[in-house]
Amino acid sequence: MKYLLTLIGALAANFVFAQQVTYQQFMEDAKTEINLQPEYGNIQKSDAMKREDDVFISTALQSDTTVQKASDHLVRLGFTYLYRGDFETAMKRFNQAWLLNPKNENVYWGYGSVYGSFSDYTEALKQFDKGLLINPNSSAILTDKATIYFVQFQQDQDQSKLSTALSLLNKSFGIDATNVNTAYKLSICYFLGKDCVNAWKYYDVCKKLGGQPIAENYTAALKSACPK
Repeated sequence: MKYLLTLIGALAANFVFAQQVTYQQFMEDAKTEINLQPEYGNIQKSDAMKREDDVFISTALQSDTTVQKASDHLVRLGFTYLYRGDFETAMKRFNQAWLLNPKNENVYWGYGSVYGSFSDYTEALKQFDKGLLINPNSSAILTDKATIYFVQFQQDQDQSKLSTALSLLNKSFGIDATNVNTAYKLSICYFLGKDCVNAWKYYDVCKKLGGQPIAENYTAALKSACPK
């Protein structure tokens, strides 16, 4: 049981941070602050707000040559705040990235990651799916979407959730075989599915890619349950 709990933590790590606000407070603040709602809540903006948006876009483009680069910069900044547990500032940066380029799928990766961090997996999946509509081959979104299904599998032991996680991870790995995080999660999911061959296969891939995320107790559990 102890090693299983470790695996849960390993796969849920994308969404676990030191929270500066509770989800209840975040949602309460979002009622009056549209920049805490994805896509600014899709409200009809006033002329004054539109002028502010134009000024922001003009200023952002002074540093980056295209709206795509400027949007990507803000997505990266959003994740920096997210990893610090500052979800409100992260959401504001993701919204600014969306303002610059509504077709940037990584904005929805950011939105989904905020909700995933609060364990609102329904809303997280909704945002991830919006990103995948823009780019069905986003390895980053596919891997994080898979993580949610794995966490849900741990909660209800529904084998279909584990199967969905594996399907998404395999698709992600097929798109980007250099993602060490995807390889590690594939190894763990196969391990929990009692597929020792593939558990070792992706463990070795993860090691070749650097092996940074591998926990020592996962290695011990894999060697114990699946001796070579």
